[in-house]
Amino acid sequence: MSAEAPLLKLENVTKDYVSAGGHSPVQVLRGVSLEIQAGESVAIVGPSGSGKSTLLNIVGTLDRPNAGRVLLDGQDLMGLKEEELAEVRNRKLGFVFQSHHLLPQCTVLENVLLPTLASPRNEDRAGATERGTDLLRRVGLGDRLHHRPGQLSGGERQRVAVVRALINQPKLLLADEPTGALDRNSAQALAQLLVELNREEKVTLITVTHALDLARQMNRPLELRDGTLQPAELK
Repeated sequence: MSAEAPLLKLENVTKDYVSAGGHSPVQVLRGVSLEIQAGESVAIVGPSGSGKSTLLNIVGTLDRPNAGRVLLDGQDLMGLKEEELAEVRNRKLGFVFQSHHLLPQCTVLENVLLPTLASPRNEDRAGATERGTDLLRRVGLGDRLHHRPGQLSGGERQRVAVVRALINQPKLLLADEPTGALDRNSAQALAQLLVELNREEKVTLITVTHALDLARQMNRPLELRDGTLQPAELK
């Protein structure tokens, strides 16, 4: 482990949900602690309902823990106001979900550039079209810039979603079941793409997945079970 401060640090993160009957709360995360260095790629596996997406949403500031701290780049995210969290999401985080969430009325390039429109920083917008075009070419979509999502395959739509997540050059890319809706060949291609972008773009990657093929390609596979994280044994 590097002597440098970790990019991401979780300290005793706990998350409870009130049960459907409104009785005793269900504890999904039980004091999760984790350190991830810049440039790492981490897979989180585990049974359905184990809290993997909950953990990813807490890291991505889309949800808050009941207790514990989340530090990104040394900054305690739990002490920030909502508008400050929105800026962190825009500047430092990229998200890829199982569903691509592309706008059907926009072209591929327009979809990729959407996150730059929300940025108040001129440097984010300057050169964005050139960067988006370059990234799309690198992922094999250079001839699809002006197509709309309905004209693409499922694998192509997910590649667009990955490029959109990278357009603002985030420090941390969060992928929640990114291959879950794809056929085997498309899933393998997307997994390889994530590995390459982790290396070439030097973006730290956390992916939640049921796909062991994808998890095996990450530097560090972890398993979330009974509310705690532990090294995963992938067979």
